[in-house]
Amino acid sequence: MNYAQLLFPDFSLILLGYLVCRHTALNRTVWAQVESLVYYFLFPVLLFHSIVKNPLDLVAASSLISAGLALGVFSIGLAYALPHLPGLGRHIDRRQHAASAQVAFRFNSFIGLALAERLAGQQGLLLIAVLIGVCVPLFNMGAVWPMVAHDAKPGERRLLGELLRNPLILATASGLVANLLGFVLPVWLEPTVTRLGAASLALGLMAAGAGMQLGSLRQGKALAVSLLTIRHFVLPLAALALCRIFRLDATQATVLLAFSALPTASSAYILAAKMGYDGAYVAALVTLSTVLGMASLPFALGVLR
Repeated sequence: MNYAQLLFPDFSLILLGYLVCRHTALNRTVWAQVESLVYYFLFPVLLFHSIVKNPLDLVAASSLISAGLALGVFSIGLAYALPHLPGLGRHIDRRQHAASAQVAFRFNSFIGLALAERLAGQQGLLLIAVLIGVCVPLFNMGAVWPMVAHDAKPGERRLLGELLRNPLILATASGLVANLLGFVLPVWLEPTVTRLGAASLALGLMAAGAGMQLGSLRQGKALAVSLLTIRHFVLPLAALALCRIFRLDATQATVLLAFSALPTASSAYILAAKMGYDGAYVAALVTLSTVLGMASLPFALGVLR
C-alpha cells in the first residue's frame, strides 16, 4: 500500500488551511472560531456516531486499550525525564519544558480520525474513537501537570472539573454507554449525522493547517529536537513493541501504529498560552510536528507495519 498517496488528501487539506489563512481574508480570527465549532460540536458528534454505529466488544478491544494506555504512560514519562537526563538537562529551560512537554505525547485527533477511516473503514474509526476516549483524560492531565507544578496559579485546581466537561470525553463516554445499552440511531437522522461527521474531518484538518507557525524556534533547539524525536520516532517503535506484547490483530496494530505517529495536538499552544507560558514556542513545535507527521506516518505504517 502506498501510504504517502493515502495520506495526501489529509495533508493537502492541512496545506489548504494554511494557505487560506495566510493569503485570504479568512485569517486566524476566523479559523479560531472554526476550531471551536469543530471541537465543541462537530467532532463530538463524529465520536458519538462512530461508537454507536457498530457493536463494541470491550473484551476484544481491551488489548488495544491497554496498549494505548501503556504507550501514553511511556511517552509522558519520557517527556518528563528530559530535563533530568545527563548532558541534555543543562540545555533545557525548565519553564519552557513545562509548557512544551505535552508536544511529545498529545496527538491531533482530527488527523487521527480521518486517517483511521482511510486505513480501516468504520472499524478503524471505532477503534481510534475508543483510543481517543481513554487517552484524552490521561494526556490532558499529563499536559497540565508540569505547568501547575512549575508555576501554580489560582484556579488551576479545577483540572478535574475541566476534564469532566471536556467535549471529547463526554462524547466518548456517552457513546460507549449508548453502545453497550444497544442504542441505535434513527434511520432518518443518520444522513444528517454522517454529514456533520464528514464536515468535522475536513474543517478540522484545515484548522490544523491554519494554526501553523514557525517563528519561535530560535531558542530551545535541544528541547525541540528531543520532544519531536519522541513524538515521531521513539513512539512508533514503542507502539511496534506493544503490538507484539499485547498480540494485537492486524486492524488494531494498524490503528495503534497510526496513533503513535500522529502530529501533536493543534490545541497544545492554546493551553500553554492560557496558562501564562510561551504559546508562540509551543505553536512552532506544533507546526513542525505537523510537517514531520508526513514522514512519521509512512514510517510507522509502511516500514514498521
